[in-house]
Amino acid sequence: MAKEPRWISWARELQSIAQIGLNYAVSDYDRERYQRIGNLAVEIFAEYSDEEPAVIKGLFQLESGYSTPKVDVRGVVLKEEKMLFVRERSDDLWTLPGGWADVNDSPSEAVEKEILEESGYQAKAQRMLAVFDRAKQGNEPAFPFHVYKLFILCSLEGGHARATLETSDVRFFSQNEIPPLSMSRVTERQIGYCFEASRRSDSPCQFD
Repeated sequence: MAKEPRWISWARELQSIAQIGLNYAVSDYDRERYQRIGNLAVEIFAEYSDEEPAVIKGLFQLESGYSTPKVDVRGVVLKEEKMLFVRERSDDLWTLPGGWADVNDSPSEAVEKEILEESGYQAKAQRMLAVFDRAKQGNEPAFPFHVYKLFILCSLEGGHARATLETSDVRFFSQNEIPPLSMSRVTERQIGYCFEASRRSDSPCQFD
């Protein structure tokens, strides 16, 4: 399993220090120092990712307050030994339905909503299969923020497949016919684990 290059964790930590520092700083001198630390994080990400500094800085400026990991939820929905996938319009690749958890949504509410919005199917959250640290899972490309990925087994309750503003196709695939994956969102290893864990009711929740 590929690990992120060290520069990513260094830059991410610098950004976190800058964000927290700016939230609590009371003097202009301290604010200036933390802004410089934040700018260094931008420069590192831009240099090694080939992304424009303005894009990186714009992402960081959306964040304020105490820095914490973001939460991404992914729904694992099975029908006749096949798993539900959606094709993302953004990259034309496949993933489990999901996305960022919204404020005021519990994990089960977040994943059920994402499944409906991205696939047209109604599902009911049943069991947490895994809580993975994206930085340790081989997802590509590297992401400037720290992310926890929640994989939640859900039962299919109703609805029907439909394309949405975010997804262009919705299908069920067996484990031996997994389509080209959106590696930013899911990996083959994660999909394989979800297939195996969903077959065992006593499978403990994996983490990290």
